[in-house]
Amino acid sequence: MHISKPIRNIILIELFVPVLLLTIGIYHGLMQVIYRAGVIHQSSFAKLDYYQGLTLHGVINAIVLTTFFAVAFGHATVAFHLKREPNYKASMLSLCLMVGGTLMAAWAMLAGKASVLYTFYAPLKAHPLFYLGTALLIVGSWVAFFDWVTIYLKWKKDNREVNTPLAVLGTLINFTIWFVCTLAVAYEVLVLLIPWSMGWTPTVNVSLTRTLFWFFGHALVYFWLLPAYIMFYTILPKVAGGKLYSELAGRIAFFVFLLLSIPIGVHHQFGDPAIGRGIKLTQGILTFGVAIPSFITAFTIAASLEYAGRKRGAKGLWNWVWKLPFFDKNVYLFGYLINGLILFIFGGLTGLVNASYSLNNVIHNTAWVPGHFHLTVAGPVFLAILGMSIFMTSQLTGKKIFLPKINTIVPYLWTVGVLIFSTGLMWGGLLGEPRRTNLGLTYLNPESELYNPYWVITTMLGLAGGGIMFTAGLLYFVVFFGTFFSKRTAEPVIDFPVSEVYHTEKRIPIFDTFRPWLIAMAIILFMAYLPAIMDTLNNNRKGAPPYLPTDPAPVISTSEKK
Repeated sequence: MHISKPIRNIILIELFVPVLLLTIGIYHGLMQVIYRAGVIHQSSFAKLDYYQGLTLHGVINAIVLTTFFAVAFGHATVAFHLKREPNYKASMLSLCLMVGGTLMAAWAMLAGKASVLYTFYAPLKAHPLFYLGTALLIVGSWVAFFDWVTIYLKWKKDNREVNTPLAVLGTLINFTIWFVCTLAVAYEVLVLLIPWSMGWTPTVNVSLTRTLFWFFGHALVYFWLLPAYIMFYTILPKVAGGKLYSELAGRIAFFVFLLLSIPIGVHHQFGDPAIGRGIKLTQGILTFGVAIPSFITAFTIAASLEYAGRKRGAKGLWNWVWKLPFFDKNVYLFGYLINGLILFIFGGLTGLVNASYSLNNVIHNTAWVPGHFHLTVAGPVFLAILGMSIFMTSQLTGKKIFLPKINTIVPYLWTVGVLIFSTGLMWGGLLGEPRRTNLGLTYLNPESELYNPYWVITTMLGLAGGGIMFTAGLLYFVVFFGTFFSKRTAEPVIDFPVSEVYHTEKRIPIFDTFRPWLIAMAIILFMAYLPAIMDTLNNNRKGAPPYLPTDPAPVISTSEKK
């Protein structure tokens, strides 16, 4: 499909900007494992503090990259499947808000005024521009979403008895989740954190801000994941050489995500004394429920891939696996998506540990946690973003992939690195190794009284895996920017490889309409989060003054000094 030049340029900017910033994010990822392995016994390197780098790594990789990509992928998906382009003015406004917000937050982080990690946990205090920039990034993504909703409603009016294309359904569900969950963090930022950061209010309710963040924070994981799920259902069977076993399974999975993605954030707060045990138990059970769409997806995609392997001539029980096009440079998307699925198997299983009220007590705030979420964020999410970014860039610029063989190797090298890296972190976590800590200053510094030799091998594994991931990242940048700046060889288009369905399934209207699911979503959210928020309001003690990450003493205002 041909896309007009203005919309094409907007999509390309939304792909280029986050990948450019990702160079900073991946650099600081490497620096984290170097600090933690005790290679550096200091608090900063190249005038960038450890926590400053950790914040840059988390915000760029987990919020900026994912939001920009989701909007760019959404623009292309809606245009391709509904044959209707996004509105130019809305798309441009969305882009300007996101870029402007990102630049504000980037300045605050690079200036050392927002070393508060991607969770921006109070009472750590950041510069107001960090919070305002984050809010603008979110609002910019809302503008794009509202435009797609308008396009969809007009399309649906003309196609009442036609199933909404699965990719469009998944995109709208994903951004519905995103819009609802970001309402909480927008309130946290605009009403609680910015006035507190500017000194207008002396203290802040820490438990309330964290509860509002995790209302957003865990749903954010599914905002990351659902573009990858869309690719698993609509693209992966096609590039594997087969068909999608069941489109209805994808619809069911997406709507279950709509119901359960948001009302489970309290499982990140099992250690928070302000929230009651009953609420934690309820949200823990709901967290296990959100594994259902993942199991549906696992069986559906496995069946689709088996069909592809057998179509390629496989015989026997497992021979179909080896018939799949793992290293075929012509279908490189298969490598990015299949490696993401492999990593997600381990990410999902380790996530069940985090969701368990009792097991969580063992690994809470240890290195196990980043070990787990790198299997999800750095697994299916990151690889799907990398693969689709270079696919869309190549198509929308009309340029061939630069160094296609290297491009084919990148996801496999990255996967090896993630597996080694996460093994080191999770092993260390079981031995009590803390997260978010510059171990090189103390625990991994032989000259310190706190030196712990038991964490040497685990952090060295993390360093080895992180080094491999960094190498894969560098190779990807060579391919991506080499493609972007090469000469055009074809007409710019967007043509997703869409999977055919294995068999035609009867249209079930309930899985092609939003209203009943949105009502159910609102009821579940109300039941899950009203008691939690009431607890944070009723059980809150004296409000917390602001702190800086480099100083254990609270920040004292000028008036208080007098």
